[in-house]
Amino acid sequence: MKKLLNKIAVVTGANSGMGFATARAFLDEDATVIMLCRDEKRGKEAYKKLLSDGNSRTYLILCDLGDYASVRAFSKQVHEMFDHLDILVNNAGFISLDRQETKEGLEKQFGINHIGHFLLTTELLDMMGEGARIVNVASGAHKTGKIHFDDINLTKGFNVVKAYSQSKLANVLFTRELARRVADRGITVNCCHPGAVATNIGIDRKTGFGKTITGMLKPFFRTPEEGARTAIFLATDDSVKDISGEYFYDCKIAKSSKRSKDPELAKKLYEFSEKLLS
Repeated sequence: MKKLLNKIAVVTGANSGMGFATARAFLDEDATVIMLCRDEKRGKEAYKKLLSDGNSRTYLILCDLGDYASVRAFSKQVHEMFDHLDILVNNAGFISLDRQETKEGLEKQFGINHIGHFLLTTELLDMMGEGARIVNVASGAHKTGKIHFDDINLTKGFNVVKAYSQSKLANVLFTRELARRVADRGITVNCCHPGAVATNIGIDRKTGFGKTITGMLKPFFRTPEEGARTAIFLATDDSVKDISGEYFYDCKIAKSSKRSKDPELAKKLYEFSEKLLS
């Protein structure tokens, strides 16, 4: 019997790269998969591809993680369609060389990579119970990250490394604090570093900037399927069903930064995030 029969999973950024690979892997194990995608055209193309593989238990719901109302509308739709949720993989990622803002005026990497997923997770949490799993796709970039509480939107001295590493440190801290908060409910929360993966993240959709570099480096990168392996492992494998609040790489618990293990910092960020959403 397939291990995810009767399980319901949400995968963010499911239209390409690691998100698509994760959705396909879950469907291969007989899960029902809800694809969260921002772009309608690319979302529909990915959806049709999965359907053509014979995966009829696939649902596409459009959502912009940089827009609070859109995230809440997504959650409302999921609540109306299903009575529970077993797996949530927060995979979608955004990176940009120039400073951009979300609809609510947050620096976009922090706003999408952390706050968008924070809101989505807390909105869906009431659908999850004993045995449910949350997986946050973080990055080794968290190791150089710092949470700039005094200038969270990086209006002074923005650079892509500072912004991206802040958002990825936030992913790890969120994992630790959420794991602590839901421990008594039997829900596990873990995060992972996928390794260097050749995906479309960082490619400018309008200008195509980044395509040539990504193409040249592709032979040295992991495939999306290889990059998704640890997230899939955390969402499905019996060996980690009782492990929570950890950072994984290559399907094993890995070393994370000292800052990412600070429980006070994790609590502070969680409460700070709640205030941003209130």
